[in-house]
Amino acid sequence: MKNPHLVILKPLISEKTVALSYGDPRIREEERLVRKYSFLVAPEANKIEIRHAIEAIYNAGKKASDAIKVTSVRTINVHPKRKRRGMRVTGLTKERKKAIVTLARGQVLEDYGV
Repeated sequence: MKNPHLVILKPLISEKTVALSYGDPRIREEERLVRKYSFLVAPEANKIEIRHAIEAIYNAGKKASDAIKVTSVRTINVHPKRKRRGMRVTGLTKERKKAIVTLARGQVLEDYGV
């Protein structure tokens, strides 16, 4: 089993991902909310490793009744884009892999980074 901190590199925080972490705004009841969180992950990590790593990181030191349950994991490989720096100098952005993790209804990640 891999070290969870080598699978999950860091949380991905942008306006869109923060809005996903608040859940669907049309649903007002707190226990019915389904929240999604985005992370940058290792390029060789698969969905099962990502699920186990999230649960291991966020369930460390918690009781079984307060444990986080991941219901689904979706991954996206982001290919590098061409960028220009100056008149003639071109380069590429980094290739990376993102994971969107969906938690069970009513669960919240307390220290997501928001």
